[in-house]
Amino acid sequence: MSAVSTTAPISLARGAPSLDIIDVEGLRDAAARAFANDPGGATAYGTSVGYLPLRRLVAEWHDVDEAQVLLTNGSMQADAFLFDELVSPGTQVLIERPTYDRTLLALRQRGAELHAVALEQDGIDTAALERLLNGGAKPTLAHIIPNFHNPAGYTLSLTKRERLLELAREHDFTIFEDDPYVALRFRGETLPTIRSLDAAAGGASVVYASSFSKTVCPGIRVGYLVGPAELIAAIARRATSTYISPSMVGAAIVYEFCSSGALERSSATVRDALEERCDRLADALARELPHARFTAPDGGYFLWVELPVGVDSTELVKAAAELGVAIVNGDDFIADGRSGAVRLSFAPVTPAQIDEAVPRLAAAVAALRGDA
Repeated sequence: MSAVSTTAPISLARGAPSLDIIDVEGLRDAAARAFANDPGGATAYGTSVGYLPLRRLVAEWHDVDEAQVLLTNGSMQADAFLFDELVSPGTQVLIERPTYDRTLLALRQRGAELHAVALEQDGIDTAALERLLNGGAKPTLAHIIPNFHNPAGYTLSLTKRERLLELAREHDFTIFEDDPYVALRFRGETLPTIRSLDAAAGGASVVYASSFSKTVCPGIRVGYLVGPAELIAAIARRATSTYISPSMVGAAIVYEFCSSGALERSSATVRDALEERCDRLADALARELPHARFTAPDGGYFLWVELPVGVDSTELVKAAAELGVAIVNGDDFIADGRSGAVRLSFAPVTPAQIDEAVPRLAAAVAALRGDA
């Protein structure tokens, strides 16, 4: 397959919704209200904790004091601030295998000693984690993506959320609950956050992060942290020296979007579209790639596909690209070794594009296997 495909390219790679399911009109109206209702606040530098009305709203959602909330330029900025505060060369950090590739990069850049624990369909293998801890691992931090995992699509069960908290208390480490996809559940039961379970028991073992990039729009770049007030204050000082404040304009627009009820309406539209696309992708994969293994998620953007025996993920990414389909190598999401998998995103594509992309992907697999 040396010839480059002339068919229109289709991307199953990007973790972002297509424009047709973003509430552009609602965002335009929210922007107008932001400048009409609070021009001073929206256009000011502000402080490192972020736009105060949105900070208050997030605090209400999580039933915490405002001092426990800090707004950031997207949740990746929240991650970076937390890692800068808690991780230094040699710090032991628990991660899932696989995990988000940007998290791997950020932790490696800070010199963390990584302990990767297998991810199962109901979340991190807590039995394996317990063995690791009893064997002498002494982590400071555990990074967990609890809902509709990136890249795997899996969700951490309630039983495992509770067990993870028990282990954190017993072995004195902080859980970083990285939860940008929580509002994108399109079927099944909503589970309590790990942070809320911890708070109900009087604990302080969890720092929570989420983002409006997945529910409002990717370009808005507004995320937040919820954690112990002392830790949030330390991160606020770090943020002050980094950029004075996050974007007041973006946060003011998000505040108006949320307070008007547009967030609920927009999220419902996005969830319906994601469910249709997820089902279409799962059906197409079952039909076109019957030897691949996957579990359709109950929300989010992603589906993790374990490839047939003999198909190398690196070679498949190249072969699929030649046929006009962009996918992500599963190897990018693991700390060591090979994944034998690829990540597919159903968020940026229409059902019709899925129907076109999966046969191309199947053709790339067939070529690599030497099928007639």
